[in-house]
Amino acid sequence: MIVYWEYAFAENAFLDGLLLYLAEKCARIKVRVLKLLLSACLGGAFAVLYPLFSLPSWAGYMVKFLFGVVMALVAAEGKRIKPYLVMMCAFFALTFAFGGILTAVYSFFGIETIDGTGFYLERVPVALVLSGAGIFSVLVLAGSRAYLRYRHVQKNLFRCKLSTDEKTCLWTGYADSGNCLTFRGAPVCVISAAGVFALFGAHPRAIGHMTVTTVNGSRSSPVFCCRRLELDGVLHENVCLTVGEIGTQFQILLHTALTEGAYEHTGCTQTVASKNWYGRKRRTLSVRERSASVAAFSEGRGGTSAEVGREQGSGDGQGKTDRA
Repeated sequence: MIVYWEYAFAENAFLDGLLLYLAEKCARIKVRVLKLLLSACLGGAFAVLYPLFSLPSWAGYMVKFLFGVVMALVAAEGKRIKPYLVMMCAFFALTFAFGGILTAVYSFFGIETIDGTGFYLERVPVALVLSGAGIFSVLVLAGSRAYLRYRHVQKNLFRCKLSTDEKTCLWTGYADSGNCLTFRGAPVCVISAAGVFALFGAHPRAIGHMTVTTVNGSRSSPVFCCRRLELDGVLHENVCLTVGEIGTQFQILLHTALTEGAYEHTGCTQTVASKNWYGRKRRTLSVRERSASVAAFSEGRGGTSAEVGREQGSGDGQGKTDRA
């Protein structure tokens, strides 16, 4: 079998770069293209030079492990040690997984391979390797995004106890930094239509209506009053609830004021809301933006929403138009 070093270098550099990129995405590390290319080239060079040395099996695997650590350190970006460790673990796990998949594919199609000490040579079409790498990348990225979304939701779940005069419900609440709905100056949580009947019975009585504007448009929703809501040992009385779309992992979408413990303290919530937790762009609100948000929220508590509701022609005190 004739081995062309330039082909071996290109194939291994491409696969190493791809695995490093996927590891950085799994560890949520910012990708530096130049550092990634440098690390991939080091991996390609190592793959070409490694077969030239006669090393014992145990020494060969140790050298490969140490060089994998070096590749991860070269490609990673940041000053904290935890992202490096997560990326290295992800890189080794992805390497073993992809190597096992390639070995299984080669065995299934009867592709000729030559086993060496810690390496093997194969005669395989380039299209097969590239297509396998592409499918593997799509699956890893999709799985990583799904896991991060699930982890993000789980970190913001709370056990809630809602009580009315007749019923008590134990629900799971989700703290959403984007829920700033208010009705007559009071924070509003969101529950499903089924949750309304479960909590208030077959004939729920609304205390008013409010206009809720979302990305799907504006709609008028009834507002109900829950006598008591216990959240992490903190008791809130006369909490307003409205009807909306709720995820499958929780039953109530909590207002930011309830999770922060005070209506005036909107700075932390507005900072979280300005962040794109899943993307790379993160920023903190400026002093002017923070002051404007606090002023608007404080003005809403002063009874402005009730006046707006009266001006809109609602006899029962229609809430102002809010955004979720």
